[in-house]
Parts: sequence; C-alpha cells; structure tokens
Amino acid sequence: MIYDIRITLTYDYDAPADAGRHVLRLAPKTLAGVQQVVVAAVDFSPQPAERRDRVDFFGNSTVDIRYAEAVMQSSLTMRARVERGAARVFGQYCLLLDQLSGELAAEHGLGPDSPHHFRANSPRVPWVLDVAQWAIWAAGVATSVEETAINISNALHSEMTFDPDYTAVDMPLERAFAARRGVCQDYAHIMICALRSLGIPAGYVSGFLRTIPPEGQPRLEGADAMHAWVRVWCGRQTGWIELDPTNKMPVGEDHVVVAYGRDYFDVSPVKGQLRLSGGQKTTQSVDMLAVF
Repeated sequence: MIYDIRITLTYDYDAPADAGRHVLRLAPKTLAGVQQVVVAAVDFSPQPAERRDRVDFFGNSTVDIRYAEAVMQSSLTMRARVERGAARVFGQYCLLLDQLSGELAAEHGLGPDSPHHFRANSPRVPWVLDVAQWAIWAAGVATSVEETAINISNALHSEMTFDPDYTAVDMPLERAFAARRGVCQDYAHIMICALRSLGIPAGYVSGFLRTIPPEGQPRLEGADAMHAWVRVWCGRQTGWIELDPTNKMPVGEDHVVVAYGRDYFDVSPVKGQLRLSGGQKTTQSVDMLAVF
C-alpha cells in the first residue's frame, strides 16, 4: 500500500514568543522489507533562523530548529509518500518464556535495536505495582513471549475505554490504568510497563494510522492524529513484533512508523522550549490517504 501523508501543526500565541528551540520527529522512517519512504519533507512558517537535519540514536529522522525573532504564530508541515508492506505473519517461531533469559544473555550488542535498551524503567514508563500484578493475570497461561504479548494487548483493549477527553500528554500511566481510560499513548505505556514487569523487552512506536478504513470495516481509534503502539522483542530468531493494543490488532499496512523509542519521551513529535508571557493554542491536522 502506498500512502500520501500530511500533518500540519499550528501554534497561536497570546503574546509574542521568542527564543524558540525545538526538536521534531515527524517524518516516517524506512524499514528494510517493511516500509519504504519515497519522499519526505518538513517545512516551517516562518522559516527558522537555524535548522539541522539528523538521525537520532534510534534511527529516527530528527530536525532541530531555532527561531531568532519573536512570533505570534508558527506552523510546521510534514509531507511524505510511503510504501507500507502487509502485516507480518506471527507464530512462525515462538520463543518460550523460560528461554527468554538465555536469549537476552546471548545478546551482547548495544545498537539501536538491542533489547537491553527496552528492559528497564524509562522516563515515562516507571515500575507500577498494580500494572505488574495485572500483567500476571492478563498473560494467562501463555507459554511463549509472543502469546504473552498478544494476551496482554487483548486484555488491555478489553478493559480500557478510548477517551481523549480524560487524558493529557503528560498523564502518568498509573492514573490512566487506574481509571482504565485514555488514548493510544496511554495504552502503549501501560502495555510496555506490563511487559517489562515480566522481563520482556518492549518499546514505544509513534506513527500514523490509516484515516479511511477499507470498505465495510469500522474506523480505527486514533485515526486523524498521530498514533502509538508497541514493539515487543521475541528472541533472536523472531526479533521485534508490533502490536496495536488500542485497536486489538497486529501492526500492518494500516500503520506507518515514524519513530522508535523507549517511551513517548524519546519520540515526541515536537519537543522544546520558548519564552512567552501568555498562553498558546495548538491545532493539528492529519491526512493519510491511500494512493494505491
């Protein structure tokens, strides 16, 4: 499937805002055999005084910008054409849970995809006792890493209510879990916490979700905005699999990956600081259209 994707973020300030410095992760990434970025560009209005395009540790396309003058409004637009492959077939090789520690011990590398980066607490995913206890129940009688991850994803989907009015970008995962309400970011953080509590490496994925579903199928939660889901390390032979607990589905051609990280802190679409004396209003527009 080939998609044309556009996201526009606009910021309106109550008073002139200056000294703006921002880090952006909005452009999709190429994944060998899975996803190919045909073209991608990030544009700004007004143009920043400084701009640096780079790739971060986890291989994510990153843009650093700085504004030299005060602005009353700023906006950015990312446009991309991406070719996305079909869903991965699960279950071809299932690593047993009691084999996981041995597989991890045999992993000596510390590159971007090393499972060791995704085992411990991270800035937005601390240890939460209630989630850890729930994870044992949700895993059920699963004997493999893959089955455990699927069971937890399905259980989380069944218990949570998708509620964008309840949550905020800085919502602690324990609060979202206690209320069983939130959005895709909350689903992902809770699932990551649950898997890590069982010793399973898990990471956060930001991306886009197909806006218009295939004919006869329901609209997916999280469309018309950036989406989030979870990647799970299932051993050296299987590698990483990706699950979308918000929609109770394996990740496939409806999903386009933007960035990988330990949690939202690593992949935030826009991160930075500026100086202002009033408030601000943010509007977001996302289009993801299937070309063919």
